[in-house]
Amino acid sequence: MDLSLVIPVFNEADNILELAAEVDRAMEGSDLAWECVWVDDGSTDATADRLHIVSAKDPHNRHRYLRFEKNAGQSAALWAGFRHARGRLIATLDGDGQNDPRDIPRLVDMLHRKDYDMVNGYRAKRHDSMVRKISSRIANAFRNWVTGKTVRDVGCSTRVFRRECVADLPPFKGLHRFLPTLVALQGYRITETPVAHRPRRKGVTKYGVHNRLWVGLLDCFGVWWLRRRAFHYRIVQVFPEERS
Repeated sequence: MDLSLVIPVFNEADNILELAAEVDRAMEGSDLAWECVWVDDGSTDATADRLHIVSAKDPHNRHRYLRFEKNAGQSAALWAGFRHARGRLIATLDGDGQNDPRDIPRLVDMLHRKDYDMVNGYRAKRHDSMVRKISSRIANAFRNWVTGKTVRDVGCSTRVFRRECVADLPPFKGLHRFLPTLVALQGYRITETPVAHRPRRKGVTKYGVHNRLWVGLLDCFGVWWLRRRAFHYRIVQVFPEERS
């Protein structure tokens, strides 16, 4: 398996069918062997029913889904998706339809051509409310100041990376806000590129100032501690050689 797209969703029933069709069209011309792993984060609407329709009607069995017993948060959903992904590369998208799946093949190509470990998108033209734009700018600036600058838009979910980048990440609530930072801490090479961002067409946002900005700022100090205490090493010899 070349690529696994991981899409966490919570009460996004109205977006599932359209987004799944967009993923199919975006990957249609690709030579990649791919799958799409949806993670239903304890939805209370018809999200699970829509995911079952997408998976059951997929003739190539590319769409799979996991269901949480109850809501555990976006970080837990991504964590579970990463561990059920079978691809050598992993891509992420939000389930609200604001990310464009057509960006994914380009990011995969960029990763291969320039030999990076992660290609992170940034939303050059955001289609959000002014409150969300301002809170995002504050959070990004503060996050980069505290944890060290990695990318300009940590909150953008359009990204592609090698699966080893997330194999050993510490599981914690808020993990999704620091993926590029945590990947960079391990010594992996990251670059960024502009990606499309679209207005939300259906459903309602799950984040606001109180559950996004303030919590995210607090988490920065935990990641700052990890960064200050991180160590790196490279083994140049093992003797006698280990045998499997």
